[in-house]
Amino acid sequence: MIAAESFAYKAALREARLIRVAVWVTLIAGFGVTALIYAPVIWLGVLSISVDPLAGLPGAFTMRWYGSLFTSTGWIQPLFISLEVAVIVSVLCMVSAMLVGRALPRLKHGRGLLLGAFLLPLVVPGIVVGIDIFIYYKMFLTFKMGLWSLVLVHFIWAFPFALIGMLVISSRFDVRLLEAAADLGAAPWRRFWDIERPLLMTGVVTAGMFGFMLSLTELPRSIFVAGRTQTLPLFTWAETMSRGSHISLIYCLNTLIAVISVALSVLSVWLLGRRVKS
Repeated sequence: MIAAESFAYKAALREARLIRVAVWVTLIAGFGVTALIYAPVIWLGVLSISVDPLAGLPGAFTMRWYGSLFTSTGWIQPLFISLEVAVIVSVLCMVSAMLVGRALPRLKHGRGLLLGAFLLPLVVPGIVVGIDIFIYYKMFLTFKMGLWSLVLVHFIWAFPFALIGMLVISSRFDVRLLEAAADLGAAPWRRFWDIERPLLMTGVVTAGMFGFMLSLTELPRSIFVAGRTQTLPLFTWAETMSRGSHISLIYCLNTLIAVISVALSVLSVWLLGRRVKS
């Protein structure tokens, strides 16, 4: 009996040590991945307030570049175009993600196949999508490249993320609530508005945030379908490639875009996590 208790104690001790090692490995790996993601953003922000950011190392700090940014006007029109496209894509993502996200979990057959088809754009390189859209719509359908081609290609890229955010909420929806409301005489529109809409609203908002954020920062697909329309990422990319580009536009604009993108990402994850816990 004593030998068995001693063996069990040693086994439990070894298991506890393995758990501690696993926790430390997870923490180190997590902090490492987080540093790889956010360190470039922080470094970009530090360089944006450096006197000589092109040196690659921070030196004396100044806000002069941000002052130059807000006194120049070349980036304002691309910003408004980016916001216009992002808002349209956001609305499209909210509506389409809600429609597909409501229907997909209730399908009895072909659900996995349809989900794979919807998520396929995630594994297709952005340059390939941009070239395909350009060749098909421009050469075969004579579709004019510009605002609506940007909306189309941004929506293709953003919709899978919006759908995933929506499915996190809709897959947990209890359809028995709708059945009970139907038994009480509620019409389909009333069931949707009073029961489904409040419970799915977090997923709808998250889908809209993903659509807005991904559209606002999209570059590789936009290069091929923008035509003469210039979004903010295209503007900063062109300024970066130009020898006469302004340092304030390169570093400050990209810093602001990165901060907005990270903030929207954190807000989306927080909303999803809050809804799942509740």
